[in-house]
Formats: sequence, structure tokens, C-alpha cells
Amino acid sequence: MLEQYDLHNLMVIDIETVPQYKSFDEVPEHFQKLWDHKTLHQRKEETAGDFYERAGIWAEFGKIICISIGIFTKSRNPGLRVKSIASHDERELLEKVAALLAGQPTSLILCAHNGKEFDFPYICRRMLVNGVRIPSQLELSGKKPWEINHLDTMELWKFGDYKNFTSLSLLTAIFNIPTPKDDIDGSMVGSVYWNENDLERICTYCQKDVVATAQLLRRYRGEELIADEHITIVNP
Repeated sequence: MLEQYDLHNLMVIDIETVPQYKSFDEVPEHFQKLWDHKTLHQRKEETAGDFYERAGIWAEFGKIICISIGIFTKSRNPGLRVKSIASHDERELLEKVAALLAGQPTSLILCAHNGKEFDFPYICRRMLVNGVRIPSQLELSGKKPWEINHLDTMELWKFGDYKNFTSLSLLTAIFNIPTPKDDIDGSMVGSVYWNENDLERICTYCQKDVVATAQLLRRYRGEELIADEHITIVNP
């Protein structure tokens, strides 16, 4: 499976997002009403204010604080190089990512877990909001389906079945991919960011998902996992 892809022409991506404001009380009144209307059917018995901690899921009400990327390295042994681009200034972060992609071949393949439903559209939407030109590797407009070089490890696992969501954690477990025990999970990112101001901790968490996705790709291809000593984390 996936033998037709050159992993050295592939970039693994994961993003971390948070609500645009620390609390619902800080949200401008007009956007409070829009949030109330947007989430009416999702929040059940919760108030719009109580539900606001999940605002990072929606690109209209959230922002990106970290994008981690991984590339497979060419050497005697399979390797992976991982780095994060993070900032409290979302536009600055997105401009750096756009510049990075601009320096890569337009044929570069982007891969993420649930990337087609979350990571890729979220990045594009936030780039538009921030006035950042969308790089060709992320652009969908005017392209034929076979011209879009996006891989999604969750979609690949579905094999055409659209009934359910399969988490990266579950897939790493069934494929026996070792993952470090995290001190945070996705539901805690907003709190760690707004209450603890610990962007570095969030980057570490994001990088682990990039490594897990890269290892999952190797398993899909029937290949051995990349050894820990051949995984390099590049500090910003």
C-alpha cells in the first residue's frame, strides 16, 4: 500500500488550534451572537459561554498557534526530521509556513491525520483571514482531484467507509507504534495556552503527533518503524 509515493517528496503536518479569546466574556458581542447561532445544535444543554472552550475547532472562531512538520530523511537508515513553527501572532506563523512551502516543489505531497477535514482547510481559511497567500500545495481551486497532492492517514484507513472517525491514538495502538505518554491531550491545548502560556509544551505535543503519523505511514507501506535515534527534533 502507498508504494507509489516517494516519502522523500512528502511532508507530514499537524496543527494546534485554540479559541481566539481567553474567555467568552472577551469575545466581541457581535461574535458572541454568531457563536451562539453556529453552535446551537452541537452544545445541547450547555450555554454558548460554557461551550466556548471548544471554539478552537472552528476556523471562524479559533486560531492556529503551532504547525509542526516532518520530513523523511535520506540516509543509510530511515530517518525523520521534525520542527515546529509557533507564534502568538498567527499571521507571522502562517507567513513562515507559506514561505517554507513556497521553497518546496509544487508536487510536494502533504500528509496529515484527518487532514482533509481539519488541518488543510483550517490552514487555508486562516491564511485567507490573515491576508496570507495560500501556497500552491494547499490550493484546491481550479485543480482536478488527481492534481491535489494531499494524503490523509484517517481517510486511507477508511477504505471508502465513511461511517466513523478513527483517532490517531487508536491506530498507533493497533499497529503497535510506541508513543510517549503525553502530559496533555488535544482537549487541554486551549487551557495550556491561555492559562499557562506554555507554547513550548504545546509544540512538543504537536511534534509527537507528526512522528506518530509518519510512523503510521510506514506501517501502511509494510515498512519497519523509524528508530528513535533516527528521529531528529529541530528546535526553533
